[in-house]
Amino acid sequence: MHQSKSKKIGRKNQKKSQLRIIGGSMRGRKIIFSDGEGLRPTLDQVRETLFNWLSSDIHDAVCLDLYAGSGALGFEAISRGARTVVMVDASLKVTGNLKTNAQNFRIENMTIINNKAEKFLEKNKLLFDLVFLDPPFEKNMLDSILNKVRPHLSENALLYVEQENSGSTIEFGEEWKVINSKQTSRFCYSLLALN
Repeated sequence: MHQSKSKKIGRKNQKKSQLRIIGGSMRGRKIIFSDGEGLRPTLDQVRETLFNWLSSDIHDAVCLDLYAGSGALGFEAISRGARTVVMVDASLKVTGNLKTNAQNFRIENMTIINNKAEKFLEKNKLLFDLVFLDPPFEKNMLDSILNKVRPHLSENALLYVEQENSGSTIEFGEEWKVINSKQTSRFCYSLLALN
């Protein structure tokens, strides 16, 4: 009896957050996730802008959300007609939340993988039409992961990137074409394609 009571108390202490899917077949549904260090769900306004950019490209796309976090981008992609989404995150707690949400939404065309981004890419055999790349800020991860993602892109693939506004903000090399880009006070976000 004492054991189950302490479990309940432990669960109450885990702060849960939620955000809503803003478009498509699951519009208004709530994604529930645990607050965690470095977790930065993509803001509603940013998601709205991104999926406006992708309006003619999202339908039937094979997508990868490489630092899935709350899952906002992956669930939004499914809601708006993506063929399949692979969500990858290094945190077991995060992937557990993603699986719970996917089950609650009865999503069958989503794969959720608990792994580090680089390790996933080493074994991956799929080619992706759209990749969401939103690594933790202040860790200088973006430059190296961009190079590792390239072999996993289909011919006309698009890449969404979020990066912090700081001295470490990278310039995209000649191999990347910036299709759209916007900036907030904290970060900038861009849609890229291979040149």
